[in-house]
Amino acid sequence: MPLSDFPCDQYLERIGLVQPVEVSAECLRALHRAQLTSLPFENFDICLGRGVDVSAQGILAKLIGQRRGGYCFELNGLLLMALEAFGFEARALLGRVHLSGTPTGRSHQVSLVTLDKRQWLVDAGFGTNTPRAPIPLTPDTPLHIGDQTLRLVENARYGIMLQSLMGAQWVNLYSVDFTTVCEGDIQMANHFTSTWPGLHFTTSRMAALATPEGQISLSDFTLKIRRGDTTSEQLLPPGAAYLAALEEHFGIVLEASYEDLAPL
Repeated sequence: MPLSDFPCDQYLERIGLVQPVEVSAECLRALHRAQLTSLPFENFDICLGRGVDVSAQGILAKLIGQRRGGYCFELNGLLLMALEAFGFEARALLGRVHLSGTPTGRSHQVSLVTLDKRQWLVDAGFGTNTPRAPIPLTPDTPLHIGDQTLRLVENARYGIMLQSLMGAQWVNLYSVDFTTVCEGDIQMANHFTSTWPGLHFTTSRMAALATPEGQISLSDFTLKIRRGDTTSEQLLPPGAAYLAALEEHFGIVLEASYEDLAPL
């Protein structure tokens, strides 16, 4: 898609950002924060058997036109298009997820932004562990963002590893290298991630939305609302009440019946 065709005004309205956008670290943080707190991470089109269209037109139609959310290829795909349209020097990277202890294939999309000879890792689509701000590409420098403490460390095998401090332990989230990423790489990674039997994206329902006070998340039927140090939890019933909770807490309107969702 030509940069001139990106709907900048519609995007800013969708994320609720009213300040002028300029190429600066401050605006990079503002764009990231606004999208992260407006567009939910969610996989419900996979649960509905609709598949995931990661073309520019497909992402814009779903996330802006239908006012839905998505997962990394959609959320970070949209943010990358926006950054480029606003004049930022940015490109896609693909990373390996390490949360299980065994690295995956390159199945997580993020963006690399170069600004004033400094580089930033920008991610708005890693579910409940999504970084709450762009991360300067400075290894071994802990970054405190609200209740998150993150750092990047160099890894001889995998490139740069993003870690999160959980309790007293640094946990590997994902690694990225800096090889060129083509549209075909993203299409292949998206197809695998959204269709392979046994992956959590194809066997579970999930949603997450950052809030100024914390986070709202859904794992199958379990809804958690975290505000500061307090977390409340409830089980959602199946049926119409489940769909109503999706709309209330995440702004997700599926335009489908509950029975259309893949059973759990």
